[in-house]
Amino acid sequence: MKKIFTALFTICLILPFAFAEDAEAQWSIGASYEIREESPQNGIGLRIERDILSPIPIMDFGLRGHASFFNESTTVTRDGATVERDFESFDFGVAALAGVNVGLLKPYIGLGLGMDSSSLNEEGTTDPRGYDSDDLNWNAFIGSYVRLPIVSPFIEYRLSRTFDRDIDGDDLNTDNISRFAIGVSLRF
Repeated sequence: MKKIFTALFTICLILPFAFAEDAEAQWSIGASYEIREESPQNGIGLRIERDILSPIPIMDFGLRGHASFFNESTTVTRDGATVERDFESFDFGVAALAGVNVGLLKPYIGLGLGMDSSSLNEEGTTDPRGYDSDDLNWNAFIGSYVRLPIVSPFIEYRLSRTFDRDIDGDDLNTDNISRFAIGVSLRF
């Protein structure tokens, strides 16, 4: 009787582990350093992601909220006159993404909508320039995570296109505004 009880107790302890699946992080918060083609060129980014669906074990689908801030300030003094220029760009948005788990790597692609808010202020000239612009944009991106426990480094390339940007009657060329991001995400 003692042997049967010991065997049943052992099976009850081992059985849950035999059918257990690996736990995967469902939330991710990340930060990145970003470089883009248009001025200002260097900035920082923040993101929060949520895995929402895994139809097959190697694929994941998720949602992302993201924001980026770029700033460039310059001061030029020539012939005693000082000109100060401050250019800021803040963008934010949401996106859907799909990824594939391949060993330590998780390549992904995504598509989303966002808003870009840019401002230019120039002081110290006889004809100061400035503008404020809020524009709707779409973006597509491709990247890859290195899947490590808790902390996941990543790289990403994002291509954006503003739907309409008209500043003082001048259409700006917004075709293929792209950026490269490198960063780290905390997964929990």
